[in-house]
Amino acid sequence: MIHQYTEGDPDLPVLLLLHGTGGGPDDLLGLASELSPGSGTLAPTGPVSENGAARWFRRLSEGVFDHDDVLARADELADFLTAAREKHGFGRVVAVGFSNGANIAAAVALTRPDALNEAILFSSMSPLPEPPQLDLTGSRVFLSNGEQDPMAPLPANDELVRQLRERHAEVATHRWLGGHQVTVEGVSAARAWLARVEA
Repeated sequence: MIHQYTEGDPDLPVLLLLHGTGGGPDDLLGLASELSPGSGTLAPTGPVSENGAARWFRRLSEGVFDHDDVLARADELADFLTAAREKHGFGRVVAVGFSNGANIAAAVALTRPDALNEAILFSSMSPLPEPPQLDLTGSRVFLSNGEQDPMAPLPANDELVRQLRERHAEVATHRWLGGHQVTVEGVSAARAWLARVEA
């Protein structure tokens, strides 16, 4: 998988940066430095092309995901992460995803907790109707969503929260009166959440 890796403070988690549709590895570097200054970053490029726009998995239409592809791509990303850990010698990883990147991070957290058990998700929704019934005890997920987000409607985000919680993941939510974007308030809440985890 095409990616960029930047080494950071070994006492801090490496941030796995997962861009939104049409984005690239550089998109979330500024966000990473806001969330955890000094952290290393691992920023891959989504392997799926949708009319030339990089994505993490196929969709059949706006908001309608190809669930078989979601599962296959979640496995692919989990295996990539495991290999990157071995290659670069880092331990703890926190995924940071926006939109389609947040959705693939959620899919990996739900299906491959062996590879990823901490994530910060901006503008996410449930990527799978029936994730496997895994015990996610020890997993931690922070979700920030706009209450008027047309692309990641709140009920679809609520479904993701429910799926995580019923599998015993520790979930924190941040809601705001807006649409499909990363906000200053969301970043501040995510930074505080990450600091509490690190403490």
